[in-house]
Amino acid sequence: MSDFIETDVLVIGAGIAGAGVAADLARDFRVVVVEREDRPGYHSTGRSAALFIQNYGNDVIRALTRASAPLFEGADRALFPHPLLSQRGVLNVANAEAADEHAKLLAEAEGLREVSIAEAMAMVPILRKENIVSASYEEDARDIDVAALHQGWLKAAKAAGAKLLTDCAVVSGERADGRWIVEARDHRIAAQVVVNACGAWADLVARALGLEPVGLQPLRRSMAVLPAPAGYDSRRWPLLNDAAETWYAKPDGGRLFVSPSDQDPVEPHDAFPDDMVLAEGLHRFEQAVTIPVTHVERSWAGLRTFAPDRTPVAGFDRTAEGFFWLAGQGGYGIQTSPGLSRLAGALIRRAALSTEMEAIVPALSPNRFRVSRPE
Repeated sequence: MSDFIETDVLVIGAGIAGAGVAADLARDFRVVVVEREDRPGYHSTGRSAALFIQNYGNDVIRALTRASAPLFEGADRALFPHPLLSQRGVLNVANAEAADEHAKLLAEAEGLREVSIAEAMAMVPILRKENIVSASYEEDARDIDVAALHQGWLKAAKAAGAKLLTDCAVVSGERADGRWIVEARDHRIAAQVVVNACGAWADLVARALGLEPVGLQPLRRSMAVLPAPAGYDSRRWPLLNDAAETWYAKPDGGRLFVSPSDQDPVEPHDAFPDDMVLAEGLHRFEQAVTIPVTHVERSWAGLRTFAPDRTPVAGFDRTAEGFFWLAGQGGYGIQTSPGLSRLAGALIRRAALSTEMEAIVPALSPNRFRVSRPE
């Protein structure tokens, strides 16, 4: 027999999106969070080597990033006893083939300054000088403590009375008598509002509840962990990024995380790296530096899920009362999560928004994909 639960808001997914909006809403509503895995943040959230980078993504992403900055910097110390951001910096380098992409980045970016080859070499001395034609540096880019952010929001949600159910995949649901009735493993949950915050599975969950998908596509992103270059202290190096986005390398303690920047379309699943894709990316990295890749300590992959226009989906679906989308954050989900969680909470409450946030609501709306029934 199913366990029957009544609540105001049902959040589906306990990754960074679900945890953030649950923490926001639990202050005013009864909230239940269901997670298909046996622990929160198992997929994309738990596999993210995230940075806070203002010059990243389209105009909507950058607006959400700006809105997130004060929330990161002024985080509640009771929930986040240590700073969530720490200085890292990003060094972009371009070979001859990437020169045009780098010039475009410099023309569009804020707080990004062009640096000489000598300056770039001083920051990351393993660079292969003869292969670099230009470089730029963003000093304000910072590491994000993803685990602390995620756990702090889960703690806040729980303290406010939210209930978390793990190993609890959604099977079906329908809108009946003015509320949603959702079947999730051994639970039957009644809620006024359902928040679809389940990342790569968001379209599948929508279908299970009788809605049309919005076209979300999971893309695989792989990572290799290499030993730190012998003879160098790489701990405070900036993230090293190919301006053409064919690889990047991020120092992490005494190691280097190197990604081929792959974006291969896949079905929602427990992602794992493709050996050939990883090898090709590591080869591109080797062409830019003076050290060989002789040993990969370990590797992993995660899913970055995008809407067709690469802008997150956040808002009520007009085709189903009380169904709220919070998905499609792609590679920007961690750095925009404070701002997007607050925005989602305000939309669900029908509360006022700042002028900047109000301006981007149409671009986030799931109804932008409902072409057969325009607004």
